[in-house]
Amino acid sequence: MRAVETIKNIWKIEDLRNRILTTLLLVAIYRFGTYVVLPGIDPKALTALQEQTRGGLLALLDMFSGGAFSNASIFALGIMPYISASIVMQLLAIAVPSFQKLQREGESGRRKINQWTRYLTIAILLFQGPTYLVNLSVQLKAAGAALPGGIWFTISSTIILAAGSMFILWLGERITDKGVGNGISFIILVGIIARLPHSLFQEFVSRTSEKTGGLVMFLFEMLFLLLVIAGAILLVQGTRKVPVQYAKRIIGNKQYGGARQYIPLKVNAANVMPIIFAQAIMFIPISIVGFSSTGEQSGFWAAFMDNTGFWYNFVFAVLIILFTYFYTAITINPTQMSDDLKRNNGFIPGVKPGKNTKDYLDTIMDRITLPGAFFLALVAIMPAFARIAGVSMEFSQFFGGTSLLILVGVVLDTLQQVESHLLMRHYDGLLKSGRIKGRTGSVAAY
Repeated sequence: MRAVETIKNIWKIEDLRNRILTTLLLVAIYRFGTYVVLPGIDPKALTALQEQTRGGLLALLDMFSGGAFSNASIFALGIMPYISASIVMQLLAIAVPSFQKLQREGESGRRKINQWTRYLTIAILLFQGPTYLVNLSVQLKAAGAALPGGIWFTISSTIILAAGSMFILWLGERITDKGVGNGISFIILVGIIARLPHSLFQEFVSRTSEKTGGLVMFLFEMLFLLLVIAGAILLVQGTRKVPVQYAKRIIGNKQYGGARQYIPLKVNAANVMPIIFAQAIMFIPISIVGFSSTGEQSGFWAAFMDNTGFWYNFVFAVLIILFTYFYTAITINPTQMSDDLKRNNGFIPGVKPGKNTKDYLDTIMDRITLPGAFFLALVAIMPAFARIAGVSMEFSQFFGGTSLLILVGVVLDTLQQVESHLLMRHYDGLLKSGRIKGRTGSVAAY
């Protein structure tokens, strides 16, 4: 079989084999850490915290941390603080001239930006650590337990949480350098996949034992999930190629250039960031009701507390579309692309260099972003349709949203790297029909 032959070829390549084994070892260390509970916490008293992370923004944080958030683990804050710091630095690179100058300095500028990103990550962790402990204290009281008292416990636990997140970041960097794929994205992928077997088994038991459709309904769910995954792959890989012609140059007696190349503009250049932003905003009403004295849900608030309701999903979809345009605008810079083409004696056939090229790229981005934004919004609200159809809450998360897009994108990127190693050693690729397309050209890394 072709699959068996491909696995044999992968094992024959020493460098690729070592990278895969290194990745598996580092992932095992990460998964072990998600079950190491903070000192002084009784794991049996975490039932209220685990119930709290079944929905809303906290479910997203728990998913990104691979369950460490609900386990009160030393890795509870996960990789999200680093992602938040990276987003802030991207925004600063757009708005602050000094950061724009750093971006243009090449490798040295990139190192400085990475260094500042880590400093900002530590600052965020030192703020989120005590906040997490306050929430943990409330949830433990609901379960009849309590946190250890004293300021020393807060300080030591905050340091442990911050060190745990920075250790995860270090593991991600080691996976990038010594393993397979983008380390940060791979760690998020591991956290998502870790929840899949349990959710799938629970859904199977529910369908086959509780007279909710039986095995036929479960098979229909699997078929629909495959269709959604196929749509997510199209969304991740979708590009519009803009032809670019480079002027011919003659150096000595040799002629260089003149070949036509393409600028691959992504249909979904923002990746999953619009969904994350929109989910954060949609969590505000839940927070307001939670901090209110009565906690009652009626009228306006009730509509935004029901994540399967029409108004919740309608506003959620609109926010995703708006954030898709916003994030694409701050990450794709047609002016810089136009200047780079002009500087390298390149031009788009039929379009004058300079302002006309910038306007042309702007128009294309507007046209391809619109269907991409609508499709992204549809994928994001797909779990709500799954819940209405009777799918369990945990398993419905895999029918769309951030979990599905991250899973598809990172798997494609990883397979593309494996295939590159195979082709470099003159072995067959993973597919007969052609090479695997990852998120090449994507600005968002997560």
